[in-house]
Amino acid sequence: MTAEPTTAAPAQAPAPDSTPPAERERVSAFASLSRVMIVAFVRDRSALFFVLLFPLMFLMLFGTLLKGASSPHAKVEQVGAVRVLDSVQGEARAGLEQVLTITKGDDEAAALEKVRKGDLDAMIKEGPDGKVVVRYSAADQVRSGSVQGIVNSVVQQANQAATGKPPAFVMESSQVEDGSLKPIQFLTPGLLGWAVATGAVFGAALTLVGWRQKKVLRRLRLAPVSAGSVISSRVAVSVLTALVQTAVFLAVATTPFFGLKLTGDWWLIVPLVVCATVAFMSIGLLAGSIAKTEEAANGISQIIVLPMSFLSGSFFPTDDMPGWLKAISEALPLRHLVNASQSVLSRGGGVMDALPTMGGLLLFAAVLTAVSWKLFRWED
Repeated sequence: MTAEPTTAAPAQAPAPDSTPPAERERVSAFASLSRVMIVAFVRDRSALFFVLLFPLMFLMLFGTLLKGASSPHAKVEQVGAVRVLDSVQGEARAGLEQVLTITKGDDEAAALEKVRKGDLDAMIKEGPDGKVVVRYSAADQVRSGSVQGIVNSVVQQANQAATGKPPAFVMESSQVEDGSLKPIQFLTPGLLGWAVATGAVFGAALTLVGWRQKKVLRRLRLAPVSAGSVISSRVAVSVLTALVQTAVFLAVATTPFFGLKLTGDWWLIVPLVVCATVAFMSIGLLAGSIAKTEEAANGISQIIVLPMSFLSGSFFPTDDMPGWLKAISEALPLRHLVNASQSVLSRGGGVMDALPTMGGLLLFAAVLTAVSWKLFRWED
């Protein structure tokens, strides 16, 4: 009896790729363009410096300078004897010296001249019938108002002590933030917003103009690559760059040296930065669509970014701005990014503090992108 030969089972053929060819081409084009843009960005040392290191230098500079900042002292000069101030002793005197630096002198005219020049915040003397006279300059209304409030409080306490009667009402005040709150809690959101805006605006504007001048846009137009692949790859690279900026900022700011304390749903900074990058890229697209040279694109971007940074609270608070400047500030996307970032990073904010800002940024991006589309040119 002979055994029947056995035949090996045929190997199972791989399942056919069900992805449409057109879709595979779009994904391949998107990946290739993104890789080229990332490599070009990494090799461009000036771009790396201005996008990543330059904003970080500002954070480290301001964070170091203001690391030990406390309530500012007001400098006043006491001319002659002022019984109300001289009677404050012990712990009360120590508390007073935490907010007032009091020097004593006898020359009223010289003290007034120092106030006019800004060397002193106020001059205090005792007038007839025990009246306390405070002379200040209107050049710094915040500091002069602080001096008046402090002196008025001292006078009220002295009057109360003279009558020997307890006050009918007592005020207790405290700040809403953590007592360990540091300037870095406010510096990080503002400078991060400025860094994201600068990188997105300049990146989009200079890339668009550079590609147009070097005929890259023309070759892309003739190549079998859709405009959607070009735009989506540029957006993806810009978003990735902004997220790297965010990670670097938070990594440095949360070190023990600076001491940033993340509060609330701080992770919401990620979708905020993504939406903001798209919004600021639309500004760059508009600048790049108008400009004909890289120098012009750089100038237009500077004119847009720098005033927007100062008016949006990236470097200093906007509370003391005139009403008309505040109205302009409210129309700027960076103002809303900074406010929302401060809310989620340092004020314990949540989703409802970030969601309206994200919606507004995306709406802003849609409007400016539509305008840029009308002005867009493949070639000069």
